[in-house]
Amino acid sequence: MRDVVAANSDCARLLLVEDDRKLCGLVKTYLERFGYTISTTHTGPEGLALACAPDFDAVILDIMLPGLDGFELLKRLREKSNVPVLMFTGLGDDADRVAGLEIGADDYLSKTSSMRELLARVRALIRRSRMGIVRAQSAPIVVGPLCISQETRQVTMDGKPLTLTPIEFDMLLCLARGCGRVQTREHLLLEAADRDFEIFDRSIDVHIHSLRRKLGDDARAPRFIQTIRSVGYMLVKPNPDSVS
Repeated sequence: MRDVVAANSDCARLLLVEDDRKLCGLVKTYLERFGYTISTTHTGPEGLALACAPDFDAVILDIMLPGLDGFELLKRLREKSNVPVLMFTGLGDDADRVAGLEIGADDYLSKTSSMRELLARVRALIRRSRMGIVRAQSAPIVVGPLCISQETRQVTMDGKPLTLTPIEFDMLLCLARGCGRVQTREHLLLEAADRDFEIFDRSIDVHIHSLRRKLGDDARAPRFIQTIRSVGYMLVKPNPDSVS
């Protein structure tokens, strides 16, 4: 992991949904040292209500919550909001991680990880969510029927809007910028998730699977995203002959 050296305030507002009150207090105290404003809640229903409000830059979400578990909370949240979500949980099973990412989590971190790692992941979420401001003057990228607006961070296909999570948008944007060129998994993770590639890390593949589903794409006969075995992925250049 990269060293965390900056200690200045990021001026971001975070929602921490965690039923372990002692851990919740520890995380809150630690992140507040770096200038974050932290709101906390300990139940699923209250967490969902707060997360749906446009008051937070990111959500740190536990899975095992009373009233409504984290998976169901995230599923309902994604129907209303694209706020960045980091799942922070004691469930270390790979299936749980994949499930969270498929539902729409932007990142997933075990509670056995260090507070430094948590801080680094939170900072990465915030940086990604604010990329649109930096690129406000950039023209939309058009690839066949896809139109990717860097200013509004919205994607349309044949004029119809697609609902993407922040990391799915960043991944598609990275692929579109290099349309026709292979993007390695390492590069995609650094560009979209702002962190180093970890061996056996399946998060990129899970996000690509979800992105393909939203694009109506088929991995066996890709119209948009082609898998380059053992390397990464490539956004396919549109065929001029197929354009009417």
